[in-house]
Amino acid sequence: MTNLSVWLEATGAVAGAGGLGYAKVRAPRVYWSLVGMPVTWGRFVLSYRSTMDVCGLTVQPSGLRAFMTRNVARREVQPVPPKIRRVRGTSTGLRVTLRLPAGLEPADLIATSERLRHAWGVYSVTVAETKPGYVELRMTGYDVLRRVRMPRKARPRDMVVPVALREDGTAFERDYRKAPMALTLGANHSGKSMYQRNLIKGLAQLPVALVGIDCKRGVEQTAYVPRLSALATTPDESASLLAVLVAEMEDRFDQLRQHGVSDMWELPAELRPVPVVVLVDEVAELFLISAKKDEERRERIVTALIRLAQMARSVGIYLEICGQRFGSDLGKGATMLRAQLTGRVVHRVNDKQTAEMGLNDVAPDAVPVASLIPMERPGTAVAADSSGGWSKIRTPDTPRDEVAAICREFAHLVPDFPALKPFRPYVPAAMPAVSPPLGKARPVTS
Repeated sequence: MTNLSVWLEATGAVAGAGGLGYAKVRAPRVYWSLVGMPVTWGRFVLSYRSTMDVCGLTVQPSGLRAFMTRNVARREVQPVPPKIRRVRGTSTGLRVTLRLPAGLEPADLIATSERLRHAWGVYSVTVAETKPGYVELRMTGYDVLRRVRMPRKARPRDMVVPVALREDGTAFERDYRKAPMALTLGANHSGKSMYQRNLIKGLAQLPVALVGIDCKRGVEQTAYVPRLSALATTPDESASLLAVLVAEMEDRFDQLRQHGVSDMWELPAELRPVPVVVLVDEVAELFLISAKKDEERRERIVTALIRLAQMARSVGIYLEICGQRFGSDLGKGATMLRAQLTGRVVHRVNDKQTAEMGLNDVAPDAVPVASLIPMERPGTAVAADSSGGWSKIRTPDTPRDEVAAICREFAHLVPDFPALKPFRPYVPAAMPAVSPPLGKARPVTS
């Protein structure tokens, strides 16, 4: 009987260890919640003060505190680390809120984030300023970008669309109110189209007008025509469509002037025009020309894009421009247009110069990261904006059929837009499902 109990205990231990090993690979969230988080929490609590000290994240106490420590508490005066205000665990890591003492700033913690990562044995440590004097350490216990799972609370709302997952486990959201114009760069098979696919999936569920410009004869955006208010598939159609959008912008400016406001969102809801999102699939096709006779058309396209990028934000017209490369080599006006695009998302690129085109003027520190994105991780990108901050993201693998089904489901949200009716794409009727025959066919014999 004793031998049987020992055998059962050993078998249970081996099975438990095997289960944890399997969970670490196939279910990292479960493994982190059961093993990783308790171990990391304990390591953090026990080594916090010493880690802060060796990383140079402590300051000398104030004169009053030093006097009270020396004369009342009868203890040696020691440097003061940031004060821990809150520690909470999540399904992907730990969130630690710190109160910074006088003499420290968030940049000090950002500069030592790599050392903190190794000290506490986590996958990554990012620093986010929550309010003046307070920062949040976002520790990730494992590689959340290896298998992307969007948070359950990430839902499209107002003009905010969750598109990808950040390296710290939070959702990367495309906020058109904060960054109205954006540029997305990436080489072939880098995940650039997947990023736009997730963007269309979220925008289709909002009361906005979607305008597509796909000069590859519409092969990328044709599947979403039930939800598109307009679609241009050639440079000539694109020039005419952009001219209509510029005229619409001017009409909306007249409306704002009549009501004495400077922004569309200040109008009452019943008077507010519908927001418009312009999705350009490959911007280089709008710049490149094959004959001298096309120069006039190119000038009209570039001028319209620059005018929209400079002024259309306040009237609710937003640009979402994608391309493999976007620099001065495209021709006159390219650099001026790029300067107006606040949001930047750079996927894997073929050369460092392309990464610099997208990130060097807003977040220079992110250029090396974008240049080292591996080929076997499509959808991984670096997202930055004019604030100088940046984060590593990855879009979930969303099938095209799923996005097309969402567009059909929310086709009733296509607004009544008379100016765009000439460019409204043809929506084919759904093919009826072929039902199986009721009886078994029999061959006809003579």
